[in-house]
Amino acid sequence: MWVGQILTNAGALPKLSHTEDWQESEKEMKNWLQKMKIDRFLMLLIGVIVLASVLPVQGEVKVGFEYLTTAAIALLFFMHGAKLSREAIKQGMGHWRLHLLVFASTFVLFPLLGLALHFMVPSWMSMTVYMGFLYMCALPATVQSAIAFTSVAGGNIAAAVCSASASSILGVFLSPILVGWLMSTDGNGEALDTAGAIGSILLQLMLPFVLGHLARPWIAEWITRHRKLVGMTDQSSILLVVYVAFSEAVVEGIWHKVDAHSLMMIGVISCVLLAVVITVNTYAARLLRFNKEDEITIVFCGSKKSMANGVPMANVLFPASVVGVMLLPLMIFHQIQLMVCAVLAQRYARRLTENETV
Repeated sequence: MWVGQILTNAGALPKLSHTEDWQESEKEMKNWLQKMKIDRFLMLLIGVIVLASVLPVQGEVKVGFEYLTTAAIALLFFMHGAKLSREAIKQGMGHWRLHLLVFASTFVLFPLLGLALHFMVPSWMSMTVYMGFLYMCALPATVQSAIAFTSVAGGNIAAAVCSASASSILGVFLSPILVGWLMSTDGNGEALDTAGAIGSILLQLMLPFVLGHLARPWIAEWITRHRKLVGMTDQSSILLVVYVAFSEAVVEGIWHKVDAHSLMMIGVISCVLLAVVITVNTYAARLLRFNKEDEITIVFCGSKKSMANGVPMANVLFPASVVGVMLLPLMIFHQIQLMVCAVLAQRYARRLTENETV
């Protein structure tokens, strides 16, 4: 019996050592991830982009994913409408200083930065790629992800809804004018379907928002109790938009139209543009003494460009032979802005959680 106990203990020692080593390795991995500040949602975004590059959605499956994305975005806005009080919506519509700053960033700062890139032609980029950057800088802000990131970061959602939607509607009218001014084009092509674009925005975004707000008396308490579910809806809608958008870029042959050097230059310039705009917006918001919630809204609504508006406009404004390359800066910038804003949103959210804990 004594010998058996010794043998039993001896056999258990390697298992105990192995378990301790595994736990120690796991702790080291977690510490390493924390030191590197690698965000789980950012890793999900990168995974979705890799998946879209390897297995892009197309054909009938793409149509199904587009319907799924539309439904997720509609659910997102429905929940936001139910979550916001009428007083908060009135306050969001009355933030004229915030809206003015966002519009200035979208339709003044971006175009001026685009023009400043001219010195890089032709040494660092081709004229077509430069025109693509000019076109991107003239586009309105994206709506869905701007509002979703504002929600994740704990910003002023009511102001974000009003600002992003108004920017998209105004961009239908203003972007073609800016494109003509920046590129000195003659505006040949069919007229933009302005009424259709406005109707699409009202139908897909504002209608679910209004319906959710009208249903607030019945479901507001349920949404308050399930805030994690609302957060999951925000992130899921972003991941769906990224997958569908990047799949379209891959199907269009984004990896075959330019070489690695050009692709790297577009990525670097996109990062610099985004960094400059975010920095200017952040310090402008603080200089004008906006609170933290409004600062978050200004940063996310004033630093984005819409690929959903940019692709159909490009098909009208430019010859078919150059549309693909012209859209390349927009496609790459769109992915970079999503990843960067994902990190910023999580940092804002952690800061908000820490303040509430204190």
